[in-house]
Amino acid sequence: MTKYKRQNFANTFKNARKGMRLTIKSERNIRVHFFTAALVLVTAYCLQFSIEQFCILILTIAAVISAEMFNSAIEFSLDAIFHNRYSRMVGMAKDIAAGAVMVVTISAVLIGVLLFAPPVIHILTH
Repeated sequence: MTKYKRQNFANTFKNARKGMRLTIKSERNIRVHFFTAALVLVTAYCLQFSIEQFCILILTIAAVISAEMFNSAIEFSLDAIFHNRYSRMVGMAKDIAAGAVMVVTISAVLIGVLLFAPPVIHILTH
């Protein structure tokens, strides 16, 4: 059994917090996502979104940030395994992971448009 399997429940949260801090410190895109998420949530509050709309926003934000974190984990892992040497296959894997982030981000933007357009249009036309 490895040291990771023997850790207690509190240590799993400690490691997760450490992972969040590492991601926020090392990845500019995550900081952009968090800043954008804060703006989106404040705007949704000002537009008096329903609980259901907030839930959709929170799940969407979590999906984007999680995808970005998985992308970073894949990049760090491949760089460690291949000692930062260029490999066409590693490049392809990184591009695919980045593409997954793009899919989730585009979906998030579309969800945002669907949620924010009606109240914004209502404000602008009245």
